[in-house]
Amino acid sequence: MTDPSLLEFPCRFPIKVMGRAHADLEAEIVALVREHAPDLAEEDVRTRASDKGNYQAITLTVNATSREQLDAIYLALNAHESVVMTL
Repeated sequence: MTDPSLLEFPCRFPIKVMGRAHADLEAEIVALVREHAPDLAEEDVRTRASDKGNYQAITLTVNATSREQLDAIYLALNAHESVVMTL
C-alpha cells in the first residue's frame, strides 16, 4: 500500500491488478472497485492480456478521497479468488 504522507486527497490514484484470466474478470474487478469508488468511469479502466493469455493486467485510476478508501479497495481486490497481485 502507499505511504499516507505522500498523498494529498482527493487525488487520482492508479491501482494495478494482476489476475487469472477469465471472461468476467474485468467486470468483476470494476464492480468491486465501484463499491468504494462509484464514480469510476469506463475510460479509467485499461486491461491487457499476458502473452499466453493466462493472466490479465487491469489498471483502474480512481478519484481517491482518503487512505481508508484505498485500503478498502485493496482489501476487496486481494480477497477476490482470481486476483494474484495488486499494486
